[in-house]
Amino acid sequence: MSLSALNPILIVEPEELQQALKRRYPMYDKDLFKSKWVLITGGLGFIGSNLAIKLHQLGAKIEIIDALIPEHGGNLFNVASIKQYIKIHNFKIEENEAALCEIVSRQDFIFNLAGQSNHWDSMMDPKLDLNYNCSSHLTLLEAVRNFNPNIRVIYSSTRQIYGKPEFLPVNENHSTQPIDINGIHKAAAEQYHLLYHKIYGLKTVALRLTNTYGPHMRIVDTRQTFLGYWLRCAVEQREFEVWDGAQRRDFSYIDDVVEALLLSASNDKSIGKIYNLGSSEHYSLLQVAELFSEFLNCKYIVKDFPKNRKSIDIGDYYSDCTLIKNDLNWIPNIDLKTGLKFTFNFLKSHICQYTETYAISE
Repeated sequence: MSLSALNPILIVEPEELQQALKRRYPMYDKDLFKSKWVLITGGLGFIGSNLAIKLHQLGAKIEIIDALIPEHGGNLFNVASIKQYIKIHNFKIEENEAALCEIVSRQDFIFNLAGQSNHWDSMMDPKLDLNYNCSSHLTLLEAVRNFNPNIRVIYSSTRQIYGKPEFLPVNENHSTQPIDINGIHKAAAEQYHLLYHKIYGLKTVALRLTNTYGPHMRIVDTRQTFLGYWLRCAVEQREFEVWDGAQRRDFSYIDDVVEALLLSASNDKSIGKIYNLGSSEHYSLLQVAELFSEFLNCKYIVKDFPKNRKSIDIGDYYSDCTLIKNDLNWIPNIDLKTGLKFTFNFLKSHICQYTETYAISE
C-alpha cells in the first residue's frame, strides 16, 4: 500500500491547515520585532529554526549561533527558505567569547535555545553536558551583562528539572529534583538566568518546555524525543518500540511554543519569571501509539523499560500552564492529532533531509 493511500491523517487539506493556524493566538505588537536585531542560539535546530522563520516574517534582522553538532539536531535545511536573509555563525559559544561579545553587543533580543537535551548522553559524558548546558550559558550571560545589559533574554528550559512529579498537573511551585545529569545542568542554567536578573537586572525569562514536536524536529533516533523517532518509523512504515507505555505525557506543537517565546519577549510581565508550557490534553504513550496505528497504519511492539533507562525516567508528567495563561494570555491552539498531521506530511516530503544527512548511530 502506498503512503498516500493510508488513512486521512496523511492528507491535510490546505484550508484545514490554514484554519488551524488562524485560531486566535494571543496578541502582541507585531511591529515589535520589525528591523530589530535578534540572536537565536541553537538557531539551526528544531525550535530555533521555526522561531527564525517566524521572526523573519515579522521583519526582524536575525543572527544565529549554532555549532552544528549532529546529535543536537542543527540542520541548514531548516532555514533554507530564509538563508539569504540571515547571518549564521558556526561556533561553540563557550569557545569563542570574543566573537560572541561582538555579536551580542548589537542585539535587541536574544532567544537562548542552545544546549544538549539527551538524558542518557548526559549520564555517559557528564563533563561534556556541563559544557553544553552550563558553561555556554554563563558565557552568554556574561557577554550580555558586560556588553548589552538592557536586552531581553529568553531561555528555553525543560520540565525535566522537576524530576518525578509529586503531584499532577505540575505547576511552577513544584520542587525541582532532577534525576539525571542533564536535568541538573538545565536547572543550573535556568537559575543562572534568574540570578543575573536578580543581581544585575538582566531582563531574563525561562520557559519550561515539554515534549515539543513539529516540522524540523530531529528524528534520526530517540536522543531528543521518542515522538520524532516514531514519526520517522511511520513515514518509513517500520515498527517502533513502546517502552512500558503506561506513562502519561502532554505535548506542545511547535507553533504554540514559538508564540510563547515571542510573547515572553514582548511582555514586561514575563521579566524574571519562569513559565510552564504544555497542554491541557495528556495521553499515555500507549494511547499515542494507538493513534499512530489507527491513522498511520504503523505497527508497534510493547517492551519492558530497559533497566538503565528506567532509572532516569520521570513517570507520568503533564503541566499546569495557568501562570502563562494569566500573565501572557498564552494558550495552546494545536491539538495532538492535528499537529501529528502537519508533522507527518512535512517529514514525508523531506525525509531524506532528516535521516541520511544526520544519521548518527546510538
